[in-house]
Amino acid sequence: MLEFFARTGFIVRNLLVFFCFFLLLAMGATMAVASTGSGYLHPTQRPYRINNQVYYPIPTAYGFAQTGIASWYGDDFHGRPTSNGEPYDMHGMTAAHKTLPMGTMLLVKNLENGQEIVVRINDRGPFVQGRIIDLSYSAAKQLNIVGNGTANVRITALSSDKNNESQLMEMAQRFYSGDFYVQIGAFAETDNALRLQNRFLQAGHKTLIQKYEEDNGTYYRVHVYVGKTLQGAEQARTILEKRGYRNAFVIAR
Repeated sequence: MLEFFARTGFIVRNLLVFFCFFLLLAMGATMAVASTGSGYLHPTQRPYRINNQVYYPIPTAYGFAQTGIASWYGDDFHGRPTSNGEPYDMHGMTAAHKTLPMGTMLLVKNLENGQEIVVRINDRGPFVQGRIIDLSYSAAKQLNIVGNGTANVRITALSSDKNNESQLMEMAQRFYSGDFYVQIGAFAETDNALRLQNRFLQAGHKTLIQKYEEDNGTYYRVHVYVGKTLQGAEQARTILEKRGYRNAFVIAR
């Protein structure tokens, strides 16, 4: 996978120019998205700012997978309102994520011991660098991470429906192999998406633009093909993230 991206031509002496170019594109896109204002279908889908960082909730969890560090929160927050308004229940199977839609059902696998659980997203966070999900106490206990406080996990979006856990586990299996892409950008203006797509196409990578329409506007999401396995896709995502695509995530097709 490292050799795969070495052929793109993203060599060190051009990295600064490359980074600045796409930073400007990203700024233009986020400004365009933010301008939709009150058009968001639900308050939890609006962009929000924490510690001078703006987060943009994604419109759908379809195909979402991510690897990183999980943490948990417990009795200090028990009974307090979560981001979707319901009281936090440390004994429930819930979790906080920075950008996934509320109600998303996630398969969470502890990569250190192989244990798996299913949780529902009902809160925002964690806002600590490097962490991708905050689990409820019960969820963390089932994954055996309460003592250590954190663990390396893989999270996979399953559904927003209230299927039972065994059905959701079966749904998760299709994300372990198949055709994987990494989303490297989402734009309100098609020209910005085309510029990013052309940059990767010129480097020899299969790159697609997916048009997504919702009531508050149309968005163009740029996906670059990264292989047939989730493990390889996560390696590619890490490389892209280090090259400036901080919100890159894996898409399963």
